[in-house]
Amino acid sequence: MTITSIYRNYLQELQKIYSPGEAETITKIIFEYFGNISRSDMIKDPARQAGKLILHDLTESLKDLLQYKPVQYITGEAFFCGMKLKVSEAVLVPRPETEELVMFAKEFIQDGNSIIDIGTGSGCIAIALKKYKENTLISAIDISHEALHIAEINANQQNCEIDFIQMDFLDESKLASLGNFDLIVSNPPYIPEKEKLMLDRNVRDHEPHTALFVRDEDAIVFYRMIALFGKHHLNENGKIMVETHEIYAGKVADEFIKHGFRAEIRKDIFDKERMVIAQRYSL
Repeated sequence: MTITSIYRNYLQELQKIYSPGEAETITKIIFEYFGNISRSDMIKDPARQAGKLILHDLTESLKDLLQYKPVQYITGEAFFCGMKLKVSEAVLVPRPETEELVMFAKEFIQDGNSIIDIGTGSGCIAIALKKYKENTLISAIDISHEALHIAEINANQQNCEIDFIQMDFLDESKLASLGNFDLIVSNPPYIPEKEKLMLDRNVRDHEPHTALFVRDEDAIVFYRMIALFGKHHLNENGKIMVETHEIYAGKVADEFIKHGFRAEIRKDIFDKERMVIAQRYSL
């Protein structure tokens, strides 16, 4: 069986559940990952036969893709802020919108700042900020041991020293041990459970629910705790920067205001209100 015919079959099958553009992007990633095979390679040698190992890998990958498994979980890698990071179903796939949160943070942080990343997942935010300012002191917490394992691997691969801490951030009794910070940054769970069926199956069926969903009756629970934490653990002139659900940006901003902060809502690349930046009122 030729590589070219397998490629065509991939496109045909994936277009049953993805748009033609998405199907082609996913197919390119898979073929380059498993066989280091590009489109130009197939044009140069359209009769090239697939070896048994490559054929097996491609066949099994297609089965997974047709079950809506994200291609990043198949290859075990995702790209974020120019870095190649390890991912698994224990962590969310890093998203372009979260890169904007990093961009806003870069505008603020200075040498020697102390930073905490709440709900670090793959460690993408913490690692990107550490690489930007190497002499910052960064802590990153997550409730998931499996997620922190992935984050530690990524930090080591990027030569970044980060203090990873396993903790349930919603357990207020644990927060006193965390110290004070110049920047609190977070992309916490914020999707109400009632929206679960509205999500694409690649997200709903494969990404970790503890990193995605919150109870319908208290969708901003993490932001309330972040505001409370910031009230006692944010250094003078420090900032809080969070990613949130577009329909709750106003409520999140109000929560910070309620706790004594000024709050600003910013839009993402899709013109959705997805970022909230909070800072103490100057005395």
